Amino acid sequence: MDRVIYSPASKISHRRLWRATAALMLFLLASSTNANEQAILEGERFHPVQGSQGMVATSHTLATEVALKVLKDGGNAIDAAVTAGFALAVTQPRSGNIGGGGFLVYSPGNGDAPEAIDYRETAPAAATETMFQDQDGNVVSERSRFSHKAAGVPGTVAGLALALERHGTLSLSQALAPAIRLAREGFVVPHRFTEGLEQARDRLERWPATRATFYREDGSAPQPGEVFRQPELADTLQRIAEQGIKGFYEGETARLIVAEMQRGEGLITLEDLRNYEPAVRQPVHGTYRGFDIYSMSPPSSGGTHIVQILNILEDYPIGDWGHNSANTIHHMAEAMKLAYADRSEYLGDTDFVAVPLQGLTSKGYADQLRASIKADKARPASEIAPGKPGPRESPETTHFSVVDRWGNAVSNTYTINFSYGSGITVAGAGFLLNNEMDDFSAKPGVPNAYGLIGGEANKVEPGKRMLSSMSPTIVRKDDRNFLVTGSPGGSRIITTTLQVIMNVIDHNMNIQTAVSAPRIHHQWLPDEIRVEQGISPDTLDLLRARGHTINTGSAMGAIQSILIGEDGTLYGGADPRRSTSSAMGF
Repeated sequence: MDRVIYSPASKISHRRLWRATAALMLFLLASSTNANEQAILEGERFHPVQGSQGMVATSHTLATEVALKVLKDGGNAIDAAVTAGFALAVTQPRSGNIGGGGFLVYSPGNGDAPEAIDYRETAPAAATETMFQDQDGNVVSERSRFSHKAAGVPGTVAGLALALERHGTLSLSQALAPAIRLAREGFVVPHRFTEGLEQARDRLERWPATRATFYREDGSAPQPGEVFRQPELADTLQRIAEQGIKGFYEGETARLIVAEMQRGEGLITLEDLRNYEPAVRQPVHGTYRGFDIYSMSPPSSGGTHIVQILNILEDYPIGDWGHNSANTIHHMAEAMKLAYADRSEYLGDTDFVAVPLQGLTSKGYADQLRASIKADKARPASEIAPGKPGPRESPETTHFSVVDRWGNAVSNTYTINFSYGSGITVAGAGFLLNNEMDDFSAKPGVPNAYGLIGGEANKVEPGKRMLSSMSPTIVRKDDRNFLVTGSPGGSRIITTTLQVIMNVIDHNMNIQTAVSAPRIHHQWLPDEIRVEQGISPDTLDLLRARGHTINTGSAMGAIQSILIGEDGTLYGGADPRRSTSSAMGF
């Protein structure tokens, strides 16, 4: 065996080699650290979809695809939004619709003022204040939810057509073409489609036209992977494409709607349909930490109370407290209680009642409400009454957001109220009717299906639009569109939309993280914080110690959002709470 002899010179060489090796290792370690830091930046838990020329986020992949194609072919955000709206009426009948109504907020990319289109359903002319009460004055909830009387006059077709007329470049027939194709040729059924029909079977099977439209001859629901066709709906959409809105509100489709009403002692008449008109309104406007918030005005309560809650929370260091910390949740819940108490008293259709909108959304009124919040103790709902703001002025809905290459933005939420609305399909026309009449106050002080308390401002009146929580919202920064968002979720729409706004502004989340993060909700009554899974048990214990009742429930909302970066990059965030949700950009 050879011996290695270490001379003084070799020791010096060895030390030099060791130093060189150590330096190399430090260099590699530093390089590795930099690489790891970059990997962390690339490795966030939730990744938004990115684009530069257009972005669409909807609750169904097929609707997203057809809307994105409109943008790629040179159409604008309104063109794509209307196309998506009609496509969802085919692919997602539990909430997408032509038999319901909704709200659209449009914000031009050139900095011009945003506008809102109100195509909420209206009460038929024969509606009365006590129509959902028995002879003793007790509310009969079945009437306002699962009968022909539950249907308001639909507004979706007129509303989407008006948006296209005011700001679109496509014809109505062009916007309807993908929906007609999907209805006539069919689409592959996803698991969620089958699951929904199975869950609602008992309610839907009672109506012959619904059973014939959505179930197979043996009574089973279409199975995942099968192709589902809707020829009667295709014919209805074709009439609209050929005749415009008269193809829905007059003629054969109107006759079919009225015939369905007469079969079940419903109230909608040919005159009700002919007289329906959507309304162009000014969105509610507020500010939050330097951002401009534009959301839907009454008869939606959404925009009013999003601005109101943000005003209350603006003076708190929400970002420093941290996302979903006990402190943050406590103050959010207390602010939500105050807003929902006001909702019960003041909100309604401004064509019929004076709503103190300026007072409810003022910073001064928020200061008054904030003063009643205790930092360490929950205030019982029984101690909270509607405030004095000053002078007057489902969980199944679906939302979609669109931004085009010119920066124009559309936020649209529409609904038939419950999953599958009233459950009643118009025989021969192939679409479901809404049960939005339940959103009126059947009797002041009696909660509706979502537990929301209503008052005189939202009582049933002929031609009136029922109160809503739908909150299509667009956030601007320095007159530039920044965030497009909105959600389904019944009474939880307001708080879902609110939290995505706060997640982006207060917690600096990317849009997919903001959309996916666990949510909370408080609506004054019942007096509880509803929370999704994913919030620390330690945090919930701290909230209980402050006097809160906690109810851990299922997922809330299905928000579809787009964020626009300063350099114009588009980031889409589709809500994973709906398995068919998708965001696509190019």
